[in-house]
Amino acid sequence: MAAPSDFRHLYPLTLSVEDKIRTIVQEIYGADGVEFSVPALKRLADIEKNGWGGMPVCMAKTQYSFTDDASQLGAPKGFTIHVRDLIPKTGAGFIVALTGAVMTMPGLPKEPAAMRMDVDAHGNPVGLF
Repeated sequence: MAAPSDFRHLYPLTLSVEDKIRTIVQEIYGADGVEFSVPALKRLADIEKNGWGGMPVCMAKTQYSFTDDASQLGAPKGFTIHVRDLIPKTGAGFIVALTGAVMTMPGLPKEPAAMRMDVDAHGNPVGLF
């Protein structure tokens, strides 16, 4: 039998989505703060209006840096995270905060497998596996 978990959120779920994001960027990433684009601020209002504000937040950002800028490698100091949009995933029960130029297609390598796929002279697929 597995040992009991002591999981707890970094923040109370009763915080506003904006404050949840601020807590994540300051406590986890070490950012000085967070800025929200106009579309993100509009989406924040929609999220609160629809009663989704109690959901936890998932940050979508570059894997190369604690910032939202893939060219700033590692853990720099003195930066601000820029939230460009928020996507409520109501079925899954969380809000995705999109930062920087991040794309949300998960787990893709730098060279997709499709680059090795082709059809040979006889019409047979090659490079599928």
